[in-house]
Amino acid sequence: MTPQTTTDPKPDLNWIKRALQTALELETSTLPPYLAAMFSLEVQNYTAYNAIRSVAMEEMVHMAIAANLLAALGASPQFKKMNFAFPVKGLPGGVEPDLEVGLASLSKPQLRNFMRLEMPEFLLNKLDRGETYATISAFYQRIGKAITDNAAAVKAAVRAGGPANQVADNIGITAIQEDAADPISQLLAGINEILEQGEGASCGSLFAGTGSEDESSHYVRFAEIYYGAGYRDPVAKVELTPETESQFFTGRPIPWPVVNNTLAVPADGYAKVLALDPAAAAVTKDLTAFDGAFSSILAALDQTWNGPAAASWKTLGGAVHSMVDLRVLSCFNLLRHEIPANVVAQLPKLYPGEFDRLRNYTNLEKPVVYGPRFFNTN
Repeated sequence: MTPQTTTDPKPDLNWIKRALQTALELETSTLPPYLAAMFSLEVQNYTAYNAIRSVAMEEMVHMAIAANLLAALGASPQFKKMNFAFPVKGLPGGVEPDLEVGLASLSKPQLRNFMRLEMPEFLLNKLDRGETYATISAFYQRIGKAITDNAAAVKAAVRAGGPANQVADNIGITAIQEDAADPISQLLAGINEILEQGEGASCGSLFAGTGSEDESSHYVRFAEIYYGAGYRDPVAKVELTPETESQFFTGRPIPWPVVNNTLAVPADGYAKVLALDPAAAAVTKDLTAFDGAFSSILAALDQTWNGPAAASWKTLGGAVHSMVDLRVLSCFNLLRHEIPANVVAQLPKLYPGEFDRLRNYTNLEKPVVYGPRFFNTN
């Protein structure tokens, strides 16, 4: 599907549906980088692990909201064939086109990428990147405006319904009622929930606002790990800018966790490394097992929204529970395979175009292990 950008002309109802499918892909695409970093932790430090896990779980909620919005308009959310070719510049929807997104262990450079991805628009604007720069906020605001501009067609689509299910419960997943007096406000509320949990409240706060119990935004949670301290307002009144940001993270200490030194996944999914590894058969078996489990989750999500309605919630619960299986397949199997030192020494020759990135996200002075690559085999 062609990604929708903030500059697409004449957004009508069909554009809204395509853009919401792209939003669904955008939310889902953040999971592999976040989970790869989370799975690299030995979990001695539960603060960092739980912070990343909380973000990943909320990204699944955002994914579900986007799917419900799409289903409410009569379309069928598509998960099964999603293909995320990491590393990549930018994310679906033309969002953050110059941001390098890859799979790697937790590190300061990777956290900086996560913070940039979740950075509130008011901070991004202070980076002087230009008003036309595609951000997550701008992308969703474009969808929100299109919904408002096409209110009559949107209301008619919601009343007509469609073949897909909506899934909602008491965990913050917004569902749109076909008989709602004002479905437009419900659709916009779903978009607003996604933005406030990720970036913070639209009023310029780093916290999500009363609708989400004023919890810290994803940006704050990543920044606290990065700076090794909780959020705390400075004693002196200071404007929050990219330059003053560190002054806002001086609260409770957050120790840096023990991290498994995974090799940042190259574009070939370790193919050249495996060709030189005597233990390639065993490693490939564990890589394939992880990829198969990840692919099963995508298939289950597809079934949640497009399968029998009576089983949809149970199917979604099974998909969420399967994330536990991913951790087992990664931490207890895959990450126990060390890449031979003589193979690590050949990385500059094996990946001349990628070596700087591999070196930036991997400590090549220490033993290096394999990490998950999140291939979709559906």
